[in-house]
Amino acid sequence: MIELVPIEGMAEVEDGDAVGALVCRAAAEGGVVIAPEDVVVISQKVVSKAEGRVRDLDEVAPGERAQRMASELGKDPRMVELVLAESVSVVRAERGVLIVETSQGWVCANAGIDGSNVAGSQAVTLLPADGDASARRIRAEIRELAGAAPAVVIADSFGRPWRVGQADVAIGCAGLIALDDWRGRRDRAGTPLEATEVAIADEIAAAADLARDKASGTPAVLVRGLERHVRAEDGPGAAPLRRAKSEDLFR
Repeated sequence: MIELVPIEGMAEVEDGDAVGALVCRAAAEGGVVIAPEDVVVISQKVVSKAEGRVRDLDEVAPGERAQRMASELGKDPRMVELVLAESVSVVRAERGVLIVETSQGWVCANAGIDGSNVAGSQAVTLLPADGDASARRIRAEIRELAGAAPAVVIADSFGRPWRVGQADVAIGCAGLIALDDWRGRRDRAGTPLEATEVAIADEIAAAADLARDKASGTPAVLVRGLERHVRAEDGPGAAPLRRAKSEDLFR
């Protein structure tokens, strides 16, 4: 059985806060015991706030390229300037959509920058500079305070090229098999599997999002029943989920 347990009552996160400590405090106050075989899923937004990855659009001076692209796309040039600064390449810019490859290697709209659930009408958050490093740090903080080192997933909502709607995916993780490669195994009928790779971290991120909503103020969810995917070592993080450019039919 897989169980989703929202960790409620977390304090508003500020720059410099230890997210793992906030998770432990809220869990303890809510009577939630964190076990080493659990997975703690944390919203990207609170991680970005704690790491000072918040920007005020009023303080952004858009360059010539950003102004030109903003005019063509019907976007705020200050936002476009931030997106370009957080990207290594522009994948698609048309019909009001700006898809980029971020410095972290993710291909997504607006470099993952948005202004939801951030105080101030002109404030936006950037993605963590290194989501896997963030997950490892949060895991270490939880280990120190709770005496257990659950897997940690940092989740953010991404659009998908083949489907309508957004779903949460992992942009960082620690202590988890992010990608379960079934190639070479056999299915129930004995047929060899040739292409099956299960995005475990993404599935956990999406499942956790079902236990909250965007206005719930509950940025952390405990996922139980997936101990077969949890590891004592931090592991390679979410990096295995990034598709190589040579295999990407959209680039």
